[in-house]
Amino acid sequence: MGRQLVIKMTQETYLTGITTTGTPHIGNYVGAIRPSVASSRDENRKNFYFLADYHSLAKAEDPDRIHRSGLEVAATWLACGLDTENAFFYRQSDIPEIMELTWILNSVTAKGLMNRAHSYKSQVQINEIGGSKDPDKGVVMALYNYPILMAADILMFKATKVPVGRDQKQHMEMTRDIAQRFNHRYGDILVIPDAEIDKNTAVLGGLDGRKMSKSYNNIIPLFADEKRLRKLVMKIKTNSLEPGTPKDTDGSTLFEIYKAFATDTEIQTIEERYADGIGWGEMKHVLFDYINDHIKPARDEYNRLIADPAVVEQELLQGAERARELSVPYIEEIRRAVGIRKLSPM
Repeated sequence: MGRQLVIKMTQETYLTGITTTGTPHIGNYVGAIRPSVASSRDENRKNFYFLADYHSLAKAEDPDRIHRSGLEVAATWLACGLDTENAFFYRQSDIPEIMELTWILNSVTAKGLMNRAHSYKSQVQINEIGGSKDPDKGVVMALYNYPILMAADILMFKATKVPVGRDQKQHMEMTRDIAQRFNHRYGDILVIPDAEIDKNTAVLGGLDGRKMSKSYNNIIPLFADEKRLRKLVMKIKTNSLEPGTPKDTDGSTLFEIYKAFATDTEIQTIEERYADGIGWGEMKHVLFDYINDHIKPARDEYNRLIADPAVVEQELLQGAERARELSVPYIEEIRRAVGIRKLSPM
């Protein structure tokens, strides 16, 4: 028996999800996974972590890719040390109450609010630039309603704090707007969450110098094997400064990635080597060795979990069972508030 999770009324409730649309990369690790793992061990916080598999449908991903990504994302969190006894760890699609709440929230969400969503406006802009006569070309309702499903994810478990990147700030504002509209109509039932944007969280550059992103195809998978990891690190874009020429750490992708993993003392040492003119080839070897040593224990555990998906599945099912102990009675309260009730006492 694992230790019993004790929930205090004064605890803040944090919630984080990762969409199952690809293989986690080192940017995901630094920006979301590593801080999530640390938070999962904090018994003074109530934490929810989930695989946002229904969200992946908005991007029309290949079904096999979505399925594989779910395993990879879950195995990554577990391999990195997520404390599933002290936190709720589940798959979005295993909590049917989230989808029911999504429909209920649709009933209080203004279309004009969705028209302003960055995800929707971005696709419209692409169509306009491309000369399409239909501004909504290629826009599916899963994309258009994405912020409502995100709101349901958050509101279902009464999250008070939601760590997000700056690009998700608008969606959090929409969640607050939707919850306030609901409460204005039906009473103070939904908890109004706050976005937690860590300005110090590193945003890593990718192989080409742009932000590391699956969209740019410039990522370094977190658990790439040693041979592939070395090959990818050697491909990172640098300038043409020769060895012996002092180099600036600002704007150096190699330095950014190293800094995201290293201690203050190690960072200072590398800054001195930049000033002394370390060659780019040498710096790439330093970076590869450091990252490889750092992630090797977790990579070994990740490979073990990938080879035995039943272990991962069991963790998710157990997490969903615990999460539904909260979501089932809460959705019943919400149903009663909106008028979905039994006609007579049973």
